[in-house]
Amino acid sequence: MTATMTATVTTFYKFVAIEDREELRAQLLDLCHAHAILGTILIAAEGINATIAGDDAGVAAVLAWLRRDPRFRDLLSKESFAAEIPFQRMKVKVKREIVRLDAPEADPNVAVGAYVKPRDWNALISRDDVILVDTRNDYEVAIGTFRGARDPKTRSFTGFKDYVRNHLDPARHPKVAMFCTGGIRCEKASAYLLAHGFPEVYHLEGGILKYLEEVPREESLWVGECFVFDARVGLDHGVVEGRAAMCRACGWPMAPGESAAAGVSSLQCPNCGSEIDRE
Repeated sequence: MTATMTATVTTFYKFVAIEDREELRAQLLDLCHAHAILGTILIAAEGINATIAGDDAGVAAVLAWLRRDPRFRDLLSKESFAAEIPFQRMKVKVKREIVRLDAPEADPNVAVGAYVKPRDWNALISRDDVILVDTRNDYEVAIGTFRGARDPKTRSFTGFKDYVRNHLDPARHPKVAMFCTGGIRCEKASAYLLAHGFPEVYHLEGGILKYLEEVPREESLWVGECFVFDARVGLDHGVVEGRAAMCRACGWPMAPGESAAAGVSSLQCPNCGSEIDRE
């Protein structure tokens, strides 16, 4: 961490059966409070999903505590940094799903698509026989995505089911590759596609964040910034804070120079027309 970066931000998730959800919730909340950690942790019967931030020692303590539990021993986390903690409070919630799809047949604890390492991703998505789908929402895609990716234009992850129903067919699209911010949505989407008869399904292991961490800009097929659900708005290659802005009126993110390229003021939101805060 550089001298100007004082907060460590970590994201992690794991699909694993969790029965002691309320007990785990209370333990994690106490642990995070003890180490001055802020952010959100979701717990469900299907697993755990989190983005939290604090100092290096505090974040490391939370991760070490989780990995002492056999269920989370192999928990993978992705770290990035910020000038200050980009969250206002600490929330640990028990939910029905750790990422909502409302599709019981999509169970990553039963079956998921093939994991693809970031270093192998370019070769896969460059193939003519592979359909590449961005499983994120339209406002996320607005500031960055992989070259050639299909945008389902969803406003929530539950809308992904309609996109599959209307635009994908296992007979015509037998090979589908998907990606998302940290890996959780595309992993669950892969379970959904397998449950609906798609024979060959791939997803980016560790998501866009891991790709931006491991793949150099000069080799990258990523264009723009990766939207994140915190005050930083977007991350660039090297998982460093980018220059994307957020409209305070409607919450729409916008990449630097986007509106200027469209021939309007560089401070005008393309979604609602309000002034964009670029501080």
